[in-house]
Amino acid sequence: MNTPATPSAVPDSWRTFGCGPVAEPEFLLIHRAIEVRAATHPQHVAARFQGQSVTYGELNRQANRLARLLLSHGVAPGDHVALFVERSIPMLVGMLATLKVGAAYIPQHVGITPATQLSHIMSVASTQVVLTLSTLAHGIPLTDGQHCIHLDTFIDSPGSAADDVNVGEDISLPDALCFVLFTSGTTGQPNGVRVTQRNVCNILLTSPGNLGMGPGMNVGQILNIAFDMAAWEILGCLAHGATLLIRGKDIAETAEQCDVLIATPSILATLDPERCSQVKVVALAGEPCPQPLADRWASFCDFYNACGPTETTIVNTMQHYRGTGPLTIGKPTPNNTVYVLDETGQLCAPGEQGEMWAGGDCVTAGYLGNPALTAERYRLDPFLGQGRMMFRTRDLGRWTADGELEHLGRVDDQVKVRGFRVELDSVSTVLESAPGCERAVTLKFDNRHLVAFVFPASTDIDVARRRCEERLAYYCVPSMILPVDDIPLTSRGKVDKRLLLERAQAYQTQLVAATQEAGQ
Repeated sequence: MNTPATPSAVPDSWRTFGCGPVAEPEFLLIHRAIEVRAATHPQHVAARFQGQSVTYGELNRQANRLARLLLSHGVAPGDHVALFVERSIPMLVGMLATLKVGAAYIPQHVGITPATQLSHIMSVASTQVVLTLSTLAHGIPLTDGQHCIHLDTFIDSPGSAADDVNVGEDISLPDALCFVLFTSGTTGQPNGVRVTQRNVCNILLTSPGNLGMGPGMNVGQILNIAFDMAAWEILGCLAHGATLLIRGKDIAETAEQCDVLIATPSILATLDPERCSQVKVVALAGEPCPQPLADRWASFCDFYNACGPTETTIVNTMQHYRGTGPLTIGKPTPNNTVYVLDETGQLCAPGEQGEMWAGGDCVTAGYLGNPALTAERYRLDPFLGQGRMMFRTRDLGRWTADGELEHLGRVDDQVKVRGFRVELDSVSTVLESAPGCERAVTLKFDNRHLVAFVFPASTDIDVARRRCEERLAYYCVPSMILPVDDIPLTSRGKVDKRLLLERAQAYQTQLVAATQEAGQ
């Protein structure tokens, strides 16, 4: 893409469509918000997990004690601390203590993340201290000179009166890193996205990103802790004084007790809304949301459809969907901007498709140890100027007439079939409009064919195919439409496309074998 438009060529209309509202977060450091909750409501329950609980006061005391230990091991502002754990209360202590000393935590779920990937992360981040649990320590590939602290053992040791004194009150700055999130690594070595305190406070401490969370509310912690949306659950909850319900193996058991649920569409689709009557707020991101799913949940709770890659800090657009009208990804969140640009880098008019670039306080500090990739995806923002940066999301979109964004798939999901360009998400949307179809996933099978999977398995395939033939060009109609009892998910709660393609290939092999047998 060419260099975006210069400010002199920018029409005033982008300010109407592309600029989120201006808002001032109450805190510039997310852990300060948590410390205030601990000071004002020390006896309120901060988190529950498998019959255990911790109050805000105790959480803060334990974090202060651990922060002093981190300082004694030489952890300094700007350092990276590996948080290689699994969902637990000690995990929260590790997060908060790391932030108190001005360092950034790097969350990974041991047991899900391969040891080779943990080694890669520690090498890139130059981590000297690893926080983990005693039951997981054997799975962490430590090198000489790295120190491992077992959080559960540490918490069980006695404290002192000094634990009531907050550590590092003048250490952190808003532009200091808060955490580093590594991509899943499905297309190669994972890259670490550097997320600042300013980034995090901007989305979690302003509306609508705060999701109305507050004391007396239960917030679910159901996502993989290495997934950026888990920070929305955890830090968002604790910064607002709500109670975090950390799930065990059963997501539904936790979800049914929650007031606020943050999830991917794939995870939400596994839950029975009739058993989740306590839920008051749902926020979805990470994947396109099927209209039937949004309609079902919006009928009884506040429903937010959101979008944004890790590099734009969890989400940078949100729609409060009320069950009527088009489902979109909404408008830019406070202090953020979105530009829809054509292939020459010029702003697209409403209704014109282009690629979305994100600007404002959501833009993260680039990739850890990868300046070439940072230079490729992050550019100077000519619209905001003043040295601000913007990020190329590689999401396709367009503005509606009333200033909301329609998500039109990923640049990566535009495929060539029979020489024609096809947007896979658009095909899935048409399939989901067929009666009885709640979810559809469309994938490129080979250079001439698409394959689609529809859920539930009772979906009428003939009706779904006719719907495609009526609304799509012939080359967009999937050659195979396979009904499925479930849509497999990755560890981050997104559709496992690799596994679905394996199913399609197995189905085709069986079909060919059956045809050959019938012809003999």
